[in-house]
Amino acid sequence: MPLQLSTELGSIHVTDHCIAVIAGSAALDCYGLVGMASRKQLKDGIAELLGRDNYTRGVEVRREQEKLHIDLHIVVSYGTKISEVAHNIQSKVKYVLNNVFDLQVEQVHIFVQDVRVSM
Repeated sequence: MPLQLSTELGSIHVTDHCIAVIAGSAALDCYGLVGMASRKQLKDGIAELLGRDNYTRGVEVRREQEKLHIDLHIVVSYGTKISEVAHNIQSKVKYVLNNVFDLQVEQVHIFVQDVRVSM
């Protein structure tokens, strides 16, 4: 179900896919992030590293009682402080969605799927 925003000029319908693209793009701008991880684990439990061209991979948008929740499945760079990377991603995603769509994001959940050496 698309999100509906009303303005003085009319209404705007924003799909969850669009919100996921903006959230994924904002996350990929953060330092310490190697890439987004698939929510589906490989057979041996190692997270699959996905390319940067599909911003919706690893992003799930949920609405719970008219509140927006974003789940991000990520791969972080080895040697970075995971809690700082996660906090920076949470802040950036909330900030961007607030500025682009004037959305109030209730929570941004970070799921660290893997740690990789970035090249």
